[in-house]
Amino acid sequence: MTQFPPAHRSQRPSRLRTLMATVAIVSTGLLSACAPNSTEASSHKPQVLATFTVLADIAQNVGGDYIDVQSLTKPGAEIHEYEPTPSDVRKAADADLILANGLNLETWLNQFLHDSEAPSVTVTQGIDPITITEDAGAGKPNPHAWMSPLAAQTYVDNIAEAFSQLDPEHADAFTANAEAYKKELQKVHDQLVAELADLPEQQRLLVTCEGAFSYLAHDASLEEAYLWAVNSDGQTGSRRIREIADTVEENQVPAVFCESTVSSSSMEQVANETGAHYAGALYVDSLSEEGGPVPTYLDLIRYDAELIAEALGSTHQ
Repeated sequence: MTQFPPAHRSQRPSRLRTLMATVAIVSTGLLSACAPNSTEASSHKPQVLATFTVLADIAQNVGGDYIDVQSLTKPGAEIHEYEPTPSDVRKAADADLILANGLNLETWLNQFLHDSEAPSVTVTQGIDPITITEDAGAGKPNPHAWMSPLAAQTYVDNIAEAFSQLDPEHADAFTANAEAYKKELQKVHDQLVAELADLPEQQRLLVTCEGAFSYLAHDASLEEAYLWAVNSDGQTGSRRIREIADTVEENQVPAVFCESTVSSSSMEQVANETGAHYAGALYVDSLSEEGGPVPTYLDLIRYDAELIAEALGSTHQ
């Protein structure tokens, strides 16, 4: 985890804090006049910028009432090949801290951080990454560690530690928020494992468009198969589709899935060729808009876990 000195924020005051300081100097001696401005300055919350919506939501749950967290990307956006805009660079310049997933997810991050003086923290530090074994990403870490409710607890601990350094006055609150949130993540994990415990061995195969579920599959003692390893435009050759279809047939897999941010046409073709049920979209790289099916990270991981357990167990008596 990147360390940063407590004094760092004072070296990069935002425009708001600069204005407050100026007002206080000009108004010296006029206590009644400057009291509202002093109150506003003292109640300023640290500004944190997370690289994508899932990470921002986890961080806001840890920060609670004492941290303001924004996401660089919008709900529904793809994170892998995101291209930061000039407005994103301005957001980073005003941030007190930047949170990144790491594990080769944000391939554009180094240049982005170069344009900002804000300290950054890689929230996957301490997680043992799963290595991609196929396609162009072979040998690289699978970046989707947040799809494991267990690994996500390490995210939470890293964020709580970073926030405690950023705002030591509220460290106890961050720790308490983190512990409560980790209990919710543990419940999701326990429920997934319990619901899949009696699944026949030949059906313990999670088939998806992208290999974004390696960590979740590991948690649930599932094998996995996918059309592409990571970050594809969804265009899949007929040979690969046939290979996955053969795997589905050989293992009598009852259901297959795709991800919400890519085309499901190739996986629907697999389902049509094998008689497996296309169970629908799983959410990975982004939350939905407020009012959508997965407006929070807990909603996302619960939704995916429940859909997988229901679809894979649908033929088991």
